[in-house]
Amino acid sequence: MSSSPTLAAGVVDEPYVKSLAAAGKTVLVIEYYDGNRKVVGRQGFASATGFKAASPTDIRVDDKVRLHLYGVEPCAGEMVNRKENFAGRCDDFAQTQLEILLRNPKVLFCRAFVSEEHAPTQDATCFGYYNFPGTLDTVENLEEQLVSLGALRLAKKPDGLPMRPDLAEAEKIGRSGFGMWADPRVQGQ
Repeated sequence: MSSSPTLAAGVVDEPYVKSLAAAGKTVLVIEYYDGNRKVVGRQGFASATGFKAASPTDIRVDDKVRLHLYGVEPCAGEMVNRKENFAGRCDDFAQTQLEILLRNPKVLFCRAFVSEEHAPTQDATCFGYYNFPGTLDTVENLEEQLVSLGALRLAKKPDGLPMRPDLAEAEKIGRSGFGMWADPRVQGQ
């Protein structure tokens, strides 16, 4: 079995994630899974002001815990995207896009293996529940959104294979000219 957090528990239960919402707060729940894909631990947090990006791939939960979006990374160096009126560091572009995704979720639901439970920075995969009555009611994987927007790309293992093959289709979408992929220098990386 792969040790990827994305494979920790299979498909997300959208009604369950939506049921975690609390009025006036952003709720963040981390579920920890064992090798048999069973939930063996859970931590919950709530914030009246939401959760913030600590880096292009990290979410600050509190002073002791960060969640690291597993298997994705920003491009290296600088990038230009004229359509999005951006020129600057890849890290800045990616962090801004993560901050946008963290602005309005009702719930952030993250999965990690039990081995991550007490680590200060925990490899995880995260989903956001976004609800704007009458227009949007959805649960979306944050990494998939960031990769398809061209804010992040798939990180590679030492053997050159992607750490998150489940996001290959999202990267294909991003590579069609979104975000970092609008810059020919990035395409060559």
